[in-house]
Amino acid sequence: MKIIDAHVHFSRIHTFQRTAVDASMLAYDHKGIERECEDANVIATVGMGVEESVTGAFPDHSAPDLMGLNLPDRPKTMGICIGINPFRFSKESVEKLDALLEEREYVGVKIYLGYYPYYAFDEVYQPVYELAKKHRVPVVFHTGDTYAEGAILKYAHPLTIDEVAVKHRDVTFVMAHLGDPWCLTAAEVMYKNRNVYADLSGLIVGTADKVAQHMRKDNSYFDHFKHALIYGDAYDRYMFGTDWPLVPIKPYAEWLGGIIPEKHHEAFFHDTALHVFPKLHALI
Repeated sequence: MKIIDAHVHFSRIHTFQRTAVDASMLAYDHKGIERECEDANVIATVGMGVEESVTGAFPDHSAPDLMGLNLPDRPKTMGICIGINPFRFSKESVEKLDALLEEREYVGVKIYLGYYPYYAFDEVYQPVYELAKKHRVPVVFHTGDTYAEGAILKYAHPLTIDEVAVKHRDVTFVMAHLGDPWCLTAAEVMYKNRNVYADLSGLIVGTADKVAQHMRKDNSYFDHFKHALIYGDAYDRYMFGTDWPLVPIKPYAEWLGGIIPEKHHEAFFHDTALHVFPKLHALI
């Protein structure tokens, strides 16, 4: 089966590099991701734009207003979600974003809730939603837990997406990580709002051995996540994603494949991503 990974990273972020090394994964570069994609039959990916102005920990308030992917030799089948830094987002930023979204490789927009202290419904993001509607691209939100101690969790709670989804019915929104650990709340937001989707990336961070531990049937750690999937009853709006390089692609796909009912695999691993990110068609 062909797979689309709807959530990867390909930027010079110190913590990403360190995690990849600690996890004994393939190199965090174009060769590394190409090998992992080939091994897992991944035909396309979506890279989440994020940059640091200096080596350190994200969030970086001095990062560019529009953040891209700055590792060299980006795979040709990797679309880009442009990251937004609300501290530097301006009228000029709106004009630049409008121009970038005309280009084929820019397939969506990424907003880092929690990492930046702005709610999804803050006025700073309203021009982003208007441009997403204009260009028919989705807006992806970080939701749920954050790896940075400097982040503030209340801004990343999935319930805040409800207000945005109601006010912008013509925009497709994606909750990255299904709001984990608030998965049940995220599932309710999806149940209520047909324009809200979720990727299931980043639920596990670490080595293939760690993934294997969570694959054990007697492990109850992810009971809350499995309950939310059933409660939300939205298998046509869940997408496969990994958060690579934070977890190896193939074992993570195998783990989620054992949780998502088999009759929904084609949609989960492939079709829904093409619906949410229609510009990916031009990159495959």
